[in-house]
Amino acid sequence: MKKILLLSDTHSHIDDTILKYVNQADEVWHAGDIGDLHVTDTIKKLKPLRCVYGNIDDAQARLEFPLHNRFMCENVSVWITHIGGYPGKYNPAIREEMTSNPPKLFICGHSHILKVMFDKKNNLLHMNPGAAGKSGFHQVRTMLRFVIDDDKIKDLEIVEIGKK
Repeated sequence: MKKILLLSDTHSHIDDTILKYVNQADEVWHAGDIGDLHVTDTIKKLKPLRCVYGNIDDAQARLEFPLHNRFMCENVSVWITHIGGYPGKYNPAIREEMTSNPPKLFICGHSHILKVMFDKKNNLLHMNPGAAGKSGFHQVRTMLRFVIDDDKIKDLEIVEIGKK
């Protein structure tokens, strides 16, 4: 069983509230637009981190983190990318692989819009944690936390971390 904290779009921002939730997790997953690598360096000192780079991230971030991160967590196949779209409107660059080799859990960021929905066509759960940073049009900073236990994704919580 693993407790996961999922965040995205920090845009160089990290604070004590985010770190409080980092400390409660077993692993932290970041879906891109990190901004300053101080954010990921701080998280990595506390917990294991799985991360992808986003469209605002510089060459240094792109050397450290992949565009797509596919892995197994317990018995759940996971795919994290920054610009992924959502069920029925996936990014054309990933659409073919999404159909031929879908994960059980698909995670993206980019939109700054928190969204969790089941994709019946591809039989997967889609998550976008919204934005944890202060840059962008979103009004409330959000993250998600959940548990992966064997092949089950459960105990999903929305974490509102305040107005930006």
